[in-house]
This record gives sequence, C-alpha cells and structure tokens, in this order.
Amino acid sequence: MLQIGDGVTCLSAVFIVLVLGTRSALWSTVITTSLYFFLVMFRFPQVPMSRARQVLRPGRPTAGAISVIAHRGGAHDAPENTLAAIREASENGATGVELDLDFTADGVPVLMHDETVDRTTNGSGPLSKLRFSEITKLDAAAKHRLRDRFHGERVPTLQEAVEECMKRQLTIYFDVKGHPDEAAAALKDMYKRYPVLYNTSIVCSFEPKVIYRMRQADPQVVTALTHRPWSLSRLGDGTPRFSATWKHHWHQVLDVVLDWAHHHVLWHLCGVSAFLMQKNFISPDYVQYWAERGVEVVAWTVNTAVEKQYYQELLKVSYITDSLREDCEPHY
Repeated sequence: MLQIGDGVTCLSAVFIVLVLGTRSALWSTVITTSLYFFLVMFRFPQVPMSRARQVLRPGRPTAGAISVIAHRGGAHDAPENTLAAIREASENGATGVELDLDFTADGVPVLMHDETVDRTTNGSGPLSKLRFSEITKLDAAAKHRLRDRFHGERVPTLQEAVEECMKRQLTIYFDVKGHPDEAAAALKDMYKRYPVLYNTSIVCSFEPKVIYRMRQADPQVVTALTHRPWSLSRLGDGTPRFSATWKHHWHQVLDVVLDWAHHHVLWHLCGVSAFLMQKNFISPDYVQYWAERGVEVVAWTVNTAVEKQYYQELLKVSYITDSLREDCEPHY
C-alpha cells in the first residue's frame, strides 16, 4: 500500500489540480481513485532493506560509514568506462564503480557514456551504427589526459567489466541511458550468470521506464532513480537550454512536474532503494526525507576534498566522484 503521508499528499494534489481543471468533483474523484488503485496494483515493492544496504554500504559495520563510487570508473584518473579505470579505482580505494551501459549496432552490450564514440576514442560516429568488430579496434584512451600511459585501452563488453569488478570485489552501479528492453535483458542475463551481483550491484537511470522495466524483468534487483532538478530547462551549469523565452518557461513547468513525480510517485512505483541526486540539491532535510521512506541518497558528482568531507562527515551519504586521487573539474 502507499505510505499514508505520501499517499495523502500525492492524491490530494492530483485531486485539487483535477478539480481546478475539470470543474467536476465527480470526475476528479474517479480519476484520483483510479490513480490510487493503479499505484497499488502496479507498483514494485522495495527489495529488503538489509540487502539494499549490503549493496549501498558493503562491508561497513560502522553506522556512519559511507561508500565512494568511481564515476565511469574514475574518469579523471583513467580512461572512462574501461577495464583500466576499474583497476585504477580499486587500487585507489574505491568501494565501487559507476559504469555506463549501451549497445553496438549488432546488439553487444558495452561500456559507453555518449551516443557517439567521438569524445572518448579515436573513432567517429554513433555507437548504434558501429558493429562490435569495429568497436574493438578503437583506442578508448585516445582523448584522455593520460593517453600515453593508457594507450591502446579498448572499449570493454559488459561481461568483461562485470568479471573485472567481481575479481576486485567492487560494487557496480549500472547506469542505463536508454534501450530499456535491451538493457533489462542484458542485465538479467548477467544476474542469472553471476548471482553474486544481487548483493553487489545496483541498476540506476535518469529514465523511470528503464528502472520499471528492470524490476519487471527481475524484481530482486536493487535499483535507483537518478535525478537533477531543472534538467529539462537548464544545462548542468545553470545555462538555459533554450533561447526562446516561451520554450524555456514551458520546460520549467515540465521540470516542476517531473520533480514532483520523482519525489511522490515514480520512486514508489518503481520501488527503488536509492536516489542518486546531483550534489548541489542535497541537504540534511533532503537526506531525512528519503530516510523516512527507506531510500538511501547518493550524491553526484563530488570532485573536491572539501565537498567529500561535507558529504561524508556531515551528511553521511555515499558519493560518486571522478577522482580518488585529487581535486578535479566539476561535473554536472
């Protein structure tokens, strides 16, 4: 069932909006009641808190201990989303790694953040148009600041990355950008092949449909929603996405709706165990809000020593970082 507080707040807001829009108490009641039963019937329950905590704070008996997750394997310290990055993260003391999942033209699951291979490799073109045989020829270190040290590092498959993480006992944050059906199938296969992943990994995404599809494929998988407020109307640094005033304001309205949905409906529908929030929007009250709902907050992307101290010692939340060695440029 819906938590009483969340249920009353969510459904009351919906009812008021419907009354104002339709001017009909009857239809507003019917639609609000239908939404309630939809949430009750189609939501996924959270996985047991004990197992979620094992994933989010592995091997940490101390109450205040937190996890440090290397973003894309630690993109500042080694070429992102590579086996070299995973090895570096382990050697630098990371608790786990965040890795981006995508697919080649012939359906092979590989690690890649962008839609194209241009930014990180010596190749060019959309990943979705390149076959795996072509991807294997690319140098994934070609554009990295430490390209000479990591020259020849290639784009790994999902299975290669999983095996490397298991060997080094790293928690894995699978970040899925899209392709909900393909991603759910590929990850379900990984969990079936390596059952230890149920206690050592989490699937996260900005797209709720990805998480919902993953829970449909395997309800035992620990999941998280990723979110940054105002992401539809503004870039990460605060710059407006659109020059047209009307378009900017329209997307601001959509941002408000999306933010409300994440905090009152979508997390509950998907039954997530964690909420990955952009670091600038996290406060003690925000952490408490989610704690009351059995959800852990993970901050991203925390790249300076001062910030790391704040999240670790004051907020006591786990964080994702681009470097475990030194301060580096902010990432939004």
